[in-house]
Amino acid sequence: MHVIDRRKNPKSKSLGNRQRFLRRMNWHIREAVKQSIRGRDIADLEGGQEISIDSKDLQEPTFHHDGQKGDREFVLPGNREYRLGDKIPKPKSDGGSGSGGSPDGDSEDDFAFVLSSDEFLNYFFEDLELPNLAKKKLKSMVSPARVRAGYSKDGAPQRMNLKQTMRRSLSRRIALGRPSKSECERLQSELEEAIQCGNEAEADRIRDLLSSMRVRMQRVPFLDTVDLRYSRFEQIPRPTTQAVMFCLMDTSASMTEDLKDLAKRFYMLLHLFLKRHYRAVEMVFIRHTYTAAEVDEDTFFHGRDSGGTIVSSALEEMVNVIKARYPVEDWNIYAAQASDGHNFDYDMPLTLQLLEQEILPLCQYYAYIEVGDDIFPGGSVLWEGYTSVIQRHKNFSRAEVIEASEIFSVFHDLFASDGVRSHG
Repeated sequence: MHVIDRRKNPKSKSLGNRQRFLRRMNWHIREAVKQSIRGRDIADLEGGQEISIDSKDLQEPTFHHDGQKGDREFVLPGNREYRLGDKIPKPKSDGGSGSGGSPDGDSEDDFAFVLSSDEFLNYFFEDLELPNLAKKKLKSMVSPARVRAGYSKDGAPQRMNLKQTMRRSLSRRIALGRPSKSECERLQSELEEAIQCGNEAEADRIRDLLSSMRVRMQRVPFLDTVDLRYSRFEQIPRPTTQAVMFCLMDTSASMTEDLKDLAKRFYMLLHLFLKRHYRAVEMVFIRHTYTAAEVDEDTFFHGRDSGGTIVSSALEEMVNVIKARYPVEDWNIYAAQASDGHNFDYDMPLTLQLLEQEILPLCQYYAYIEVGDDIFPGGSVLWEGYTSVIQRHKNFSRAEVIEASEIFSVFHDLFASDGVRSHG
């Protein structure tokens, strides 16, 4: 069987050569992508990325003769020192093959090139061990939308389509030979001229024409009920194509930078998946200690506020933002909460009430990830409190994340089909 690749090469590039290069440098590129993730914003994950590779890693092994051994014959042009039969001593070396470093400190720059969006995402997924994640499907909310469905002969007066009505009126008047108002005005002016000139015969003829035209105008009305057309609309189900992603994170003193980095990687993946399934995705960042506030992305990850932990404050802030800006009929709402599991015991009843009665009925999915080592023998306060929530709500999932490679388990629970979804 013969396979012909008819894919067009990108402009000024060779697709085949680029693919061979990516395969050969796979390990180095994967490491470079891993390093670049830390410095990227969440919303920029889907864009391309410039990657740098040490120029030494580009060298390929070759077979060649050892220049320090064996006999070779060659011509040295411009010889003024040696004659035929003279022996030329071998150059002295410090031992070992290869060349030394440059005496003036110069070296080759790193090789930099740009990965396309798809290439970058492929390496990003490979790093997180997500081989089959792209095959999963998100469920889109369906909301009724009013769309035009042609015209009807009856309807409410406010829906009358004047353009279509007048078009049909004109067609009917032309077909039935109804005189126009301009024709009557022209004959009227000709009648006045004939009277002024004393031409009674011409005046009588014009009077007869005018009388006949007025009769036809009365018989064929300017606008008839058969001309009326009304705009018609139908309600059809249409998937909502925009989503909002709420990122909630505990920023108390126990959440170290490493734990925040784990949470950031999870947020990056969730945002990426939503971008691939919805036309527009907005992000809302809510950080909390004993109080909660909506902040920008930089403050969310790098702010220095610290204090105790009251989770219900973040949930209350999320409810307020949804009511103010994101009506459920227009938005797909997703939420991701990251915490080390700490919360005051007295705050758990209010936390569970807000989650089950206010937030989960509005959300497509709500994912809770507990980051860090398992230091609670019987589970953290939040982990134990959310156990009852999982049993009653299918759109809630939780997972413990200690290393970046474990983030895949959360996504498997979140986006698996109904028959195989596990909730932790």
